Amino acid sequence: MSALIYRTQKVGDVDVFYRETGPIDAPVILLLHGFPTSSHMFRDLMPALADRYRLIAPDLPGFGLTTAPPRGQFTYSFEALAHVIGGFVDAIGLQRYALYIFDYGAPVGLRLAMANPERITAIVTQNGNAYMEGLSEGWEPWQAYWREPTPAHRETTRASLSDEAIRFQYEHGSPAGRVSPDGSMLDTFYMHRPDAYEIQLDLILSYGSNVALYPDFQSYLRQHRPPVLAVWGKNDPFFLPPGAEAYRRDVPDTELHLLDTGHFALETHHQEIATLMRDFLGRKLDAA
Repeated sequence: MSALIYRTQKVGDVDVFYRETGPIDAPVILLLHGFPTSSHMFRDLMPALADRYRLIAPDLPGFGLTTAPPRGQFTYSFEALAHVIGGFVDAIGLQRYALYIFDYGAPVGLRLAMANPERITAIVTQNGNAYMEGLSEGWEPWQAYWREPTPAHRETTRASLSDEAIRFQYEHGSPAGRVSPDGSMLDTFYMHRPDAYEIQLDLILSYGSNVALYPDFQSYLRQHRPPVLAVWGKNDPFFLPPGAEAYRRDVPDTELHLLDTGHFALETHHQEIATLMRDFLGRKLDAA
């Protein structure tokens, strides 16, 4: 079994922390985490696939152990996150890779795919949304902030960053007693760092740019038809199962699996997801 290694890659003014495992010459999977977590969320999945794939999981700017300039010197937007991760991909020499996209990682990864569609061998979307029907009513405070970016609406979205909200993301809809507290506690620790709340509020405002790009993401999928595996925690209170099902509109042979768990499906179902990925990627990458 390949060991997990931990490295940092400089991309402009950003030092991107990342985890890597697997044979250097194996097919690559680039794993992109979401809010409010880091590459730590892939700690169980990566070893489960490392015999056959090279897995690389960076921390996005503003998350985990990646270090970036402070607000005012660096723009915390999804366009900027995608620019940094695109630079990271180039810096470590990735030419072809599959994407694992989750939550915030979805609009980052789909931006990369639109910019260089020839590089994408497959997409695994785990609660990684690209369709309006995937958004629950719980998004309304954020949508109000996008429509009217006032200080009052900014303050309303701050509730999403609380310790209780982070713990809710991990536990809601997940099998009782199956979610380790380590993930939410680590995310809470990161959220309490200086300026972290304001950085995350900037990204909440920027998330509206992702929704505006949904038609472009869908056009990319229709035009290039990458193999898609949609594996979804069906009890996710934020990204609903219709968002998974909608991928079939643009990639009709999307393989869909709804798991009886919540938003952070890897916390309870990493073995099931690893098995689905091994089967899916084995067929699709071999065929390619």
